[in-house]
Amino acid sequence: MKLTPRPDAVIVDAIRTPIAKGKAGGALSSIHPVDLLAQTLRQLIERNRLDAALVDDVLIGCVSQVGEQSATPGRMAWLAAGLPEHVPAVTIDRKCGSSQQAVSFAAQAILAGQADIVIAGGVESMSRVRMGSAGAGADPFGAGVNRRYAPGLTSQGVAAERVAEKWGISRGELDEYAARSHALAHSTDFTREIVPIRTPESVVSEDSTIRPDTTPAGLAELPSAFRTDELARRYPEVRWNITAGNSSQITDGASALLLTSAERAASLGLRPRARIHAMTAVGDDPLLMLTAPIPATRRVLQRAGLTLDDIDHFEVNEAFASVPLAWMRELDVDPARVNPRGGAIALGHPLGASGARLMTTMLNALEASGGRFGLQVMCEAGGMANATIIERLEDGREHESED
Repeated sequence: MKLTPRPDAVIVDAIRTPIAKGKAGGALSSIHPVDLLAQTLRQLIERNRLDAALVDDVLIGCVSQVGEQSATPGRMAWLAAGLPEHVPAVTIDRKCGSSQQAVSFAAQAILAGQADIVIAGGVESMSRVRMGSAGAGADPFGAGVNRRYAPGLTSQGVAAERVAEKWGISRGELDEYAARSHALAHSTDFTREIVPIRTPESVVSEDSTIRPDTTPAGLAELPSAFRTDELARRYPEVRWNITAGNSSQITDGASALLLTSAERAASLGLRPRARIHAMTAVGDDPLLMLTAPIPATRRVLQRAGLTLDDIDHFEVNEAFASVPLAWMRELDVDPARVNPRGGAIALGHPLGASGARLMTTMLNALEASGGRFGLQVMCEAGGMANATIIERLEDGREHESED
């Protein structure tokens, strides 16, 4: 019996919208999330001169699937963009890693031979669909979880505090890292990865979240964002050093990647920019909640047959400064290779779009630096994490084997 070789899943293109503050008056607050994503999808199709009728599926991450984001936003965006009706879409929720999971599912479909062309991305309009609104007024855990983890699960903010305590991260370190994020983002030219978005008022083409004048001294003046008297009694060991300044920003944004099989890309004359080298998802302690990037990194490296030293660029989502700092402390990684273009503290964290946004930034950074491998990892509510390794391709080809 003749076996069919396994196809490679390659990234042909990756784009994102500008990131805007997720509040009334933010640069993207006047545009419906479906229309925000529709413009993103349309521009991804047009800049690659792709016949949209060939797309097999559209996989879109979105966390708050209520209100304006409740009607399968990927499907609605595809239709709003005037694209072929026969192409389906699905919405994915793995919390902060939703669109990274969308990329994984797209790659899995291609690797399994069940799809040739898939668009994976995400959207979140946090100015119009408030974070947590999907479960407002409800107990999302149920009796079993509440019994198992008594006195109960708590917020990511408190988890970020507990992570800082466990790894001995001081307030000064948190604020220094946050200032670094803004400085690095300010020094980066994101032009290649950003597509402009037309709103009722204007055309938005630049991020509006980066504060280049941010300093550790200024951040040190900010109060705790999560401390209450009740929580202080419950967690007496916590020093309450997590603030709005060393946490990710609430924002609006969308991002999308075009993935194909290598064979399909060649037949269409498309040049792959990278391939999906390895991917995984893991669970960890739901009480600490934000620590899963550590075991996820170890597992994806093992699956890839690589070591930390083989990775040229790391993207560790800056949900809170304590997350990448604990990750670096635990794994002993050179900070210069971690989020070298800044992260969510400066650029914001539009929940469902963040995974694809990080991958878009990482791909462009690898191309600019000439690096080969990039590893992306995201902490997620419930104590989970996605990890993905991509390999930059040269002229549409893999790097020559070092064996």
